[in-house]
Amino acid sequence: MNITTENTFETALVQSLVEQGGYTEGNAPDYSPELGMFKYEVINFLQESQPKRWEKITAIHGTNTDSRIIQRLYKELDLRGSLDVLRNGFVDYGVRFQMAYFQPASALNPDAVNLYNKNSLKVYRQIYYSNKNKKSVDILLSLNGIPVATLELKNQFTNQNVGNALKQYSTTRDNRELLFAFKKRALVHFAVDQDDVYMTTKLDGSKTYWLPFNKGNNNGKGNPLNPNGYKTAYLWENILQKDSWMEIIQRFVHLQTDEIKIEDKIYKKEKLIFPRYHQLDVVREISSKVLKTGVGNNYLIQHSAGSGKSNSIAWLAYRLSSLHDTADKRIFDSIIVVTDRKVLDQQLQNTIYQFEHKTGVVQKIDKDSNQLASALSQGTNIIITTLQKFPFVVDKVGELPKRKYAVIIDEAHSSQGGEASKKMKEVLTSKSLDEAIIEDSDDYTSDDFIREQIEKSAKARGRQANISFFAFTATPKYKTLQVFGHKTTDGKPKAFHLYSMRQAIEEGFILDVLQNYTTYDLYFKLTKAIEENPNLNKKKAAKAIGKYVSLHPHNLAQKTEIIIEHFRNIVAKKIGGKAKAMVVCGSRLHAKRYFEEFE
Repeated sequence: MNITTENTFETALVQSLVEQGGYTEGNAPDYSPELGMFKYEVINFLQESQPKRWEKITAIHGTNTDSRIIQRLYKELDLRGSLDVLRNGFVDYGVRFQMAYFQPASALNPDAVNLYNKNSLKVYRQIYYSNKNKKSVDILLSLNGIPVATLELKNQFTNQNVGNALKQYSTTRDNRELLFAFKKRALVHFAVDQDDVYMTTKLDGSKTYWLPFNKGNNNGKGNPLNPNGYKTAYLWENILQKDSWMEIIQRFVHLQTDEIKIEDKIYKKEKLIFPRYHQLDVVREISSKVLKTGVGNNYLIQHSAGSGKSNSIAWLAYRLSSLHDTADKRIFDSIIVVTDRKVLDQQLQNTIYQFEHKTGVVQKIDKDSNQLASALSQGTNIIITTLQKFPFVVDKVGELPKRKYAVIIDEAHSSQGGEASKKMKEVLTSKSLDEAIIEDSDDYTSDDFIREQIEKSAKARGRQANISFFAFTATPKYKTLQVFGHKTTDGKPKAFHLYSMRQAIEEGFILDVLQNYTTYDLYFKLTKAIEENPNLNKKKAAKAIGKYVSLHPHNLAQKTEIIIEHFRNIVAKKIGGKAKAMVVCGSRLHAKRYFEEFE
């Protein structure tokens, strides 16, 4: 086989989707640029999947039924977007039509399974998407006649790579065309070569924001070698496979709406969120493990800053709440999300509401422990509470052994109250350097607080088989790994899922501070006012002197001046005047003294 042409690459992808992915290959000329859909596919799906409803609408429209339905669908897509229409259908003259049927939680309902099988996924090659020119997109995927994804493919053997695909999308794909219009038709656009995959949900010319959709390689960016084919084959062999793709549309893609206030006016900004590879992978890996092993295990998710933990937690909470066993019983009665981030409260509620379209699925505990006890007893689907109430959560779920709970812990931010905060405040108010060193060596964090509560409960009641803990943290301590981690063959604990800091840096989500730094030499003179002491440990003495000097007011004042002037003259003007600086200190006492000096 000739592997050196783009056409060969395209053929391999299409062949895989048709033979193993649950697709059929469509006829490219059937695409209507002015409608932005495959109208015959739409009509065929509605007639095949909902014959009684089609009879009703035919009695109303008569011989004009096809064109009237297409007109109504066109208007709904224009008004609401393809994601909402695919999930919730549309209504014409009181007759409701579904535009997709998603996989039921269990296979015990044959009617639901039969409807799921009515879905028609098609793959098209070289779609001419405009009446204004003769340009074509390499691959288009449709669901029941509605475009859901496009792909531009490049083959390195033709001296082109994914960078050329990114440029092609950004410079020649006009978002005024329906296929490329934000949220109206295709949900995502993939730029693909043999090594890398990038994606975007909004084509916006040179301002298009691309995200990597790679698996990661040796804790870094990119993809590992594939002994059976292209490095990027996972995209069409796994991600775009029918069951996987339908689940992504059903449970992952969501429209995020943010309110922005400018001069007393509130504007709404929409963003279509498509999961990055590691976000999709962690939810699926955990779900698969829970289905196999049941309730009672702990999971550590080590995801770096820049990994999108908020969305990962929202997707995981929703997925766990809908998991059913082989007897069609829910695996978890309630999902409890422990977080101190207000942004996650609203994000969870907004995200889940898009999937469920009903209130009461998510409840925020913002009053007292009685409210939490009530939510736990009643089996509220998803409960959001704070770190301060975590001890109560552990105790309460232990008192309800017949109910099963998933506890998702967001450890990204330290608590502002309770034992964890109390310990931190003790360090910040230490009277002396010696006290600070002793306190700081303990380094008590929210990790420790959570671990202590779990260990305390385990001692009181034994292992609680009705609870599974899912802890998200960027930098777990060894003790945290011991409690939440999985044992490897050598007996050492490790995270269940990893998105490393190295990968986040290489993919551009966080900065590597070690790439750009300036060193300063420190000179000081000490006057000895005591006699020689031959018994004094020189290392300890030097360490004590260094700590004394580091907290000396003169030293702090000079360093503070350098930091502030550097920020004023160089940093503050960047990112449109929104740039910030972070001061990393050797201890909490140092942080407190620097803060006072800045003041």
